[in-house]
Amino acid sequence: MKDLHTVCTFSDQAEIFMGVSKDIRLILEKALSDRRPSSDDIERLFLTTGKEKKAVLQVADWLRERIHGDNVSFVINRNINFTNVCYMGCKFCGFAKRLDEAGAEWISVEQVVQRAEEAWNRGASEVCIQGGLHPKLPGTYYRDLLIALKKALPKIHIHAYSPFEIWYGAKKMKLSYSDFLEDLKECGLGSMPGTAAEILDKQIREKLTKNKLSTARWVEIIKTAHSLGIPSTATIMYGHIDAPMHWAIHLDTIRRIQIETGGFTEFVPLSFVHYDSPLFLENPNLVRPGASDNEIDLMHAVSRIALNGLIDNVQVSWTKLGAERARNLLSMGVNDMGGTLMNESISRSAGSKNGQEITEREMVDIIRSASKVPVRRNTLYKTIKTYRTDEAVTTSEPLVSRDGQNPLSFLK
Repeated sequence: MKDLHTVCTFSDQAEIFMGVSKDIRLILEKALSDRRPSSDDIERLFLTTGKEKKAVLQVADWLRERIHGDNVSFVINRNINFTNVCYMGCKFCGFAKRLDEAGAEWISVEQVVQRAEEAWNRGASEVCIQGGLHPKLPGTYYRDLLIALKKALPKIHIHAYSPFEIWYGAKKMKLSYSDFLEDLKECGLGSMPGTAAEILDKQIREKLTKNKLSTARWVEIIKTAHSLGIPSTATIMYGHIDAPMHWAIHLDTIRRIQIETGGFTEFVPLSFVHYDSPLFLENPNLVRPGASDNEIDLMHAVSRIALNGLIDNVQVSWTKLGAERARNLLSMGVNDMGGTLMNESISRSAGSKNGQEITEREMVDIIRSASKVPVRRNTLYKTIKTYRTDEAVTTSEPLVSRDGQNPLSFLK
């Protein structure tokens, strides 16, 4: 970790703050002194433009460098979505299918294990497992799947089950969230994806999800998991019917949880993919077609500033934004490229064209192209391998054919 003064000198500050209004400068100086911005401050940072936006991006990157230096991390993992059948009716979701709908699937426990074994043999340290809320799914499925995976692959980390799935499983089993989660932990659950958060603002959330999983329930489940020693990620889905005020409320909610539990490992902004989303297709005059480039820049940078000292890792979603856009955000407060994935269904079902896998070699090449040091990590951000500047990385073919597409074509 670098000392603040080696990252951000007084002369640096004087230069970057030229032409910046007094209120924005005070907010940023407060951040550089490890004092947290208020919710109103966060909203104000989201509204910056021109020189003020440039100052926000620079301060975010100073804070990143202070913690991580030039290191940028990633994990070798595989996404496994065991079913896309879901009846919850979230308006933004293009992933869910009805039982009798074309393309509906529910793969067996044996198939999930087979895919996990394939991932392990390709170097994965993690499997990320989520699925729709299938009406015929028994409550025992979640624990049965964990037991089968741990029997076959005792050393693999299982990152699984969003708060929505925990709500559903506990309801099916007639158990408290605590009892249900404690059982899953004993069966092998290592950590949880903090998805299904969308926007943790009641007004917006009700419009997105019909309040099927309220903000209060999401927070309760996450806090319960953390209290049991089950860490999780934290996410936000932005760029639809939301605004900076709602983003500020969301970030403030996340950091309040973190102050209480310390259980979040990373924060992951997820830009809304609109192409095949019912929310957009049914309301094209009311719903924005995803976040603008300006909003994407600021979401990652302001998240770094707002969460400074609480959540050290800000991850970019290359499946939402593409590899080139993700690479560019490594100079705006982002320190993690996420996972190699091998398979990706949820963004693709909403119309994303950014592919299903970025291989280990490609991750290293992307990070090096940003003049950063590639670091392979595990799910909980322990370093597995740091790649030397002159070190060659074995090229492996992607698991799923790309039909001639190259996610790294921008490097040529």
